[in-house]
Amino acid sequence: MAGEIYVHREIERSLRTLFRQFPAMALTGPRQAGKTTLLKNVFGKNFRFVSFDDPLTREKALSDPVLFLENIPEPVVFDEIQYVPELLSYIKILIDKNRSRRGRFIFTGSQQFHLIKNLGDTLAGRVCLLNLLPFSLVELERAPPVRSLRPSMASRDTSPVRVGREKTPPLDSFVSACLRGSFPEICMRPRMDAAAWYGSYLQTYLERDVRTVYNIGNLRDFQQFVRLLAARCAQVLTLSHLSNDLGVSVNTVKNWLSVLEAGHLVYLLNPYYRNLGKRITRSPKVYFLDCGLVCYLTGIRDRRTLLNGPMGGPLFENFVVQETVKAFFNHAKRPSLYYVRTHNDLEVDLLIESGLKVFPVELKMTRSPSPRMGASILRFRGVFSKLDIMPGRLVSLSDENGILRKNVSLQSMDHYLAWVKKNF
Repeated sequence: MAGEIYVHREIERSLRTLFRQFPAMALTGPRQAGKTTLLKNVFGKNFRFVSFDDPLTREKALSDPVLFLENIPEPVVFDEIQYVPELLSYIKILIDKNRSRRGRFIFTGSQQFHLIKNLGDTLAGRVCLLNLLPFSLVELERAPPVRSLRPSMASRDTSPVRVGREKTPPLDSFVSACLRGSFPEICMRPRMDAAAWYGSYLQTYLERDVRTVYNIGNLRDFQQFVRLLAARCAQVLTLSHLSNDLGVSVNTVKNWLSVLEAGHLVYLLNPYYRNLGKRITRSPKVYFLDCGLVCYLTGIRDRRTLLNGPMGGPLFENFVVQETVKAFFNHAKRPSLYYVRTHNDLEVDLLIESGLKVFPVELKMTRSPSPRMGASILRFRGVFSKLDIMPGRLVSLSDENGILRKNVSLQSMDHYLAWVKKNF
């Protein structure tokens, strides 16, 4: 983050609590989500920090891991541990010598797949896993009051990017999330050109994470895949269509998709099919975990194009899903999120499962919600009456809250997220 300013993260409470319960902790998340900054502000006074982004440090750890660990006082944060997974087996030995000792090691990584696999294989039962995504809406409200003095993505739109410490209207929050994004660096530096930042970010991701960690083949084809996927955000994922468009095999598309999931850039929302029979769509829907990246990849640079173009509705749906996932991750919880679509065109955008209860949520990019917009929820409750379906919610750009119609309430984004945090 820029300067001395630090925005407290929602995950801090979980970090401090779980840190005392395990010998090791791992914090994963996309590059530039603020993992190192967070850990330095929470644990910086007592922990030694070692970054494996440094090639010399990496070489020392690989050439003589025992000597390397002997010369690093605990407790210690190992940053970007995925570059030296061989070190984990030696850390396991240290932990097992004194299993009752807690809070010794913290790992960070921006490639979840390899990191989690290695941690699961080596440190099972010894490590807790947490995920950090870019700023949530609550965290953005904590940021200092700033207004963009330049258009957010080289557009002519001079509206505020964010008004910190004031209650931001839902529409402005949505526009900011799309045109500015939620990564800490660009949110804390309003003069920075967001399109230039995302271009650099994507190139760094391709060169440092994808090329280094994965064998994905042609980087140009992979980058085109990311762009095509962005244009399909909030849509049912048909791998064969992407395969045909790119001229690659379906297995290649599957592998590339797993790379984006591992890097916490996309989130797959699975269909809910428990006790629903064969009449539902069984392919997942794809969402990005930062709307700003979607807008950069699809060329959306100004407010008018965002709100009036064909991507507006899908982006609002993406916006709500990304913030829902953050609400779970920031409280160290694994989300049980789904959608449902039947073969006779019944669809509910989001289902939250808790135990045997199902909470349906509809997402509409409108400032004037009407009772008819809750029809899908009522139809879902009627068709699948054997399920324990709770009253539904409609989330929109309105700042109003109340009863929309029987068994369907209207919730602003703020109230919806507060409800999620309180009940799940």
